[in-house]
Amino acid sequence: MAAGSHGNWIERLTSLSKQVLEGGRALLVDGSLDPLPIRGTLRGYGRRSFFSDVRAGASVMLLAVPQGMAYAVIAGLPLHYGITCSAVAAMVGPLLASSRHTVFGPTNATAFMVFSYFASYPALEPLSLMPLLVFMTAALLIFGAYLRVADLAQYISRTVVVAYVTGAALLIAANQLPALLGISLVTEEDEGGPVTLPGLVYRVLRALPETNVHSLLCGLLVFGVFGLVRKWRPRWPAFAVTLTGVTALVALLAPLGFHPATFADQHFGWRDLLPQFPDFASASTLPNVSRLFGLALAMAFLCTLENSVMAKTLASRSGRRVDANQDMLSLGAANLACAYVSGMPASASLTRSALNFDSGARTGISSIVSGVLCLVVALTMGGLVAQIPKAALAALVSCVAFSLLSRRQLIVSLYATRSDAIVFLATFLATLFVPLHVAIFTGIGISVMLYLRKASRPQLVEYAFNEEGQLAEAEMGRRQNPSISIVHVEGDLFFGAAELFRTQIQRTCADPNLRLIILRLKNARHLDATSVMALEELIQVLRADGRDLIVSGAMKDVYRVLRDSGLIDVIGKANLFLGSPSNPNLSTRNALKRAQAILGRKDADVRIYFDPGQGSRVKGID
Repeated sequence: MAAGSHGNWIERLTSLSKQVLEGGRALLVDGSLDPLPIRGTLRGYGRRSFFSDVRAGASVMLLAVPQGMAYAVIAGLPLHYGITCSAVAAMVGPLLASSRHTVFGPTNATAFMVFSYFASYPALEPLSLMPLLVFMTAALLIFGAYLRVADLAQYISRTVVVAYVTGAALLIAANQLPALLGISLVTEEDEGGPVTLPGLVYRVLRALPETNVHSLLCGLLVFGVFGLVRKWRPRWPAFAVTLTGVTALVALLAPLGFHPATFADQHFGWRDLLPQFPDFASASTLPNVSRLFGLALAMAFLCTLENSVMAKTLASRSGRRVDANQDMLSLGAANLACAYVSGMPASASLTRSALNFDSGARTGISSIVSGVLCLVVALTMGGLVAQIPKAALAALVSCVAFSLLSRRQLIVSLYATRSDAIVFLATFLATLFVPLHVAIFTGIGISVMLYLRKASRPQLVEYAFNEEGQLAEAEMGRRQNPSISIVHVEGDLFFGAAELFRTQIQRTCADPNLRLIILRLKNARHLDATSVMALEELIQVLRADGRDLIVSGAMKDVYRVLRDSGLIDVIGKANLFLGSPSNPNLSTRNALKRAQAILGRKDADVRIYFDPGQGSRVKGID
């Protein structure tokens, strides 16, 4: 007996190993990604498409250059990091992407995640760790693409994203207050800088007497010009026009004594594009990898989410289909390229991608054009960044941050359901009080827990055979003290529901007259190891008390789990009755006959279990 049992377990282990190997082969071979999908774009690529892409690329460049600088400011990095990332990511991404309109580069969310992390750990040097961080993000994205992780993005609640973006937008705007007011918040007592919104507001209020009037006036001027351009000339590149115009005006007013703080200590040249290889030979590499892994994982997840949402949105407007995993691979390649130059983490830009689509882009060539033009402008005009007022760029960053807020999405998230409101508030508060790479996982964790709470409530309803001989829901109040109980299970029996399922079944055992439970699993789904172990423990408890359990209606998926886990041997083949699609009540009739045979009588009273928490419903089971 022991030898036979040992042989069965060897067979099961061998079968499981084959399934794992076949699944891995299907994942890596059958689900392979296109190594260069742009080849299909170049086939039949004509002059009309080229001119459309060049026009769109030029429009995107006018936004990418100032935005790149702005996002570098948000991340606490030199300005050229944002420009380099905008150029390199925009050129590399389309080579592997399935989306024709998505533009890669730095974004406000990824930039502020970088700032939030390094502000929380002031002892770390962001410039020295940036190549390693971007490389790790790229590696996670590429690895995830081949594992088709992007398919899981659809299971993330949109409420989490809305709350995250809302909190990040407020933090981005608040973090620009020091530059906007021309004040410094770094003191000898606290060199780490503000991390949370309350701490930031407190320190800004404390430093208000030091406000630089010139910087404040410059910032207010930017708010006014930006608003007027958006209102009266909505098709103009408001960001570039405002920044260029205000910078020129400040230069003209300089002889009159108007001197807001500028980026006089920064420049951009071809030397900044020299390769900066991540140092894997250093003794500190392993500690740094361990230290940055959580940030890189959160960054890769956020980039995947932003990319998936943006690509699918534009694809629905253009009537084309996209492959989220292919785009995830292209995003990984773009970050990999940025890791070897002075780049920062790249993601799918909402504003630049939308502008690219609205400007008439036809293929990914438009993104490549924008990247090339962005690089040319940065190399030829890099010295002019020294003339840009810090307050002007801070005001524009605040404008971009506030544009992310959607009143409609806030209302839907707060009032749709109670669960959505809880997820929104929890995620929003987390973004204000903890680093963003922790906040986003906090929101996802709470969202998943609330979903599991909803999904982990299987319904146990009382059933009996009616006068026509069909199994249907019993009428309330018509119960006796029987020796047999038929328990119909409706719903999921995965790990989240196992304990509740076992508790509900144990209620029926309170009746001392009960001898047998017929567990009807026709509509039970998603059994897993936890539910199998709970069922096995229940059988052991029943048998220790001189009772037993019979399973009826088990369909193919349920039977496969019972067989592979070895639970059939515990239940006993004589106590297992498989379901029949053509006659769904046959298995329950046979189970009832088996129960009567065990009791040693032809007829037995039948007790039908009823869960009061489910209310009363009347329906037949087909």
